[in-house]
Amino acid sequence: MLRFDDLQLFVRTAETGSLSAAARLLDVSPAVASAALKRLEQQLQVRLLARSTRSLRLTPEGELYLVHARLALQSLEEGRQQLVGSQEGICGVLQLSAPSDLGRNTLLPWLDAFQDEHPQLQLRLLLADRVADLFREPVDIALRYGAPEDSSLVALPVAPENRRVLCASPSYLARHGSPRSVEELHQHNCLLYMLHGRAYDRWHFQDGKREVLMNVAGDRVCDDADVTRRWAVAGRGVVYKSWLDVAEDVREGRLQVLLPNWLGEPTPLYLVCAHRAQLSKAVHLLREFVQLRCQRLLDAAPWR
Repeated sequence: MLRFDDLQLFVRTAETGSLSAAARLLDVSPAVASAALKRLEQQLQVRLLARSTRSLRLTPEGELYLVHARLALQSLEEGRQQLVGSQEGICGVLQLSAPSDLGRNTLLPWLDAFQDEHPQLQLRLLLADRVADLFREPVDIALRYGAPEDSSLVALPVAPENRRVLCASPSYLARHGSPRSVEELHQHNCLLYMLHGRAYDRWHFQDGKREVLMNVAGDRVCDDADVTRRWAVAGRGVVYKSWLDVAEDVREGRLQVLLPNWLGEPTPLYLVCAHRAQLSKAVHLLREFVQLRCQRLLDAAPWR
C-alpha cells in the first residue's frame, strides 16, 4: 500500500532537487526522508531518483511517475477540501505560470484582487516568456499566448480575440515621426524580444484581404518581453506587442497605437494544463476572473 507521506516526499524532492530540502519542507529528518523514498521505490520496484554524493536527478521512470504522483496528491487534497466544506470557498496552493509582461503589469493586481476574494488560497507564480513544461515543472496551470502545439494539453480560451498592436511613445514619435505605412517600419528602430528561442522580427499585418509580412530590425533585443515594452515607453523605438500587455500604457498615454487600420497578428490567450483533473474549482474561478478583466481591456482595443 502506497503511503501519502511517501508520495509527498517524492514530489517535494523532485521539485526542490534535494532530499534534505524536501525533508525540511515536510518537517522530517533526512533519515526519515531517505527511508520513505526507499520504501516507495521498493513498492514500485523501480528507481525513481538517481542519487550521488553531489547530485540528485529524476530517472526516466521517475519523470513518468511524477506526473501521476502530483495528480494523486492533488486529488486527495481536493477531496479533503470538499470534506471540510470547500464548496463555500477555495483554499490550498495554486501554482500558475504566465508570460513576463502580462504577469508583471496586468496580472499582478488582478491576482491581488482574486486573493482578497479567496483569502484561504495560496498562489505560487512563475513569470517567464519561455514555455513552462507542465509535465515536469511544479506548475498546475499556465496562461499562454497562442494555442499549444502539444495536442495532449488541455487549453481553455481566456481572451480569444486578442491581437498584437504597433506602438511607440509620444517622445519617440516627436523625434522620428509616425510611420504612414507598414513598409515605413524599415525606417524605424523596432524593439525585439525572443519568441520560441529566436528574435521575433517577422511582423504580420492585415488590411482587409491584403496581408503583409515585414522583416524588421532594431538596435535592441531582449529575452524578457516586459523589458521590450519598457524600452518603448522610454522612447527607444517601436514595439509590436499583445494588446493585453500595452492596453494600460495606451490608456495612460505612455504609448500610442500606430497604423490602427492595420490588424495585427492574432494572439489569443489560453489557460493551459496537462490534465483535465487539474481543472479544480479554484482554476475555473480564476479563469472566469481573468476572462472578465481581459474582456474589459479588449472592449477598448483599437480594432473595435
